[in-house]
Amino acid sequence: MNIDKFKHQHVDILASVGALRALVKDGIAENADRICKQIISMSALIKLHLAVENSVLYPALQSTNNAAVAHMGKQFQNEMESISAAYLNFARRWNSAASLSRDPETFRSDANTVLKVLHARMQQENTVFYPAIEAL
Repeated sequence: MNIDKFKHQHVDILASVGALRALVKDGIAENADRICKQIISMSALIKLHLAVENSVLYPALQSTNNAAVAHMGKQFQNEMESISAAYLNFARRWNSAASLSRDPETFRSDANTVLKVLHARMQQENTVFYPAIEAL
């Protein structure tokens, strides 16, 4: 199974997270408009990635003859439900400049928490999940 598209999407998502972090570092209140636009843009990338995983990748893994990879795919899909829900809640909460300006430190804390989990998940996919799929 060719998963290059998924890998490239991870690169794009991580670049988007990096751009968000740079804006935050330069000041949340000062960059509130740009930060909320970055969150919206990043959310589009993440939603696309999740949709393709759910409609293409996970179903393909369930139909494979490799029970271990099929099980791993189901486990990763189940785990992703809570991770994606947390990210989508974060994105809804912080997609306006007014909310960012009102409470920049809570935003910073939320971003650190959610983005750390998202980053760890993508690293796990890159180092464990995707190599198992490519070995099929």
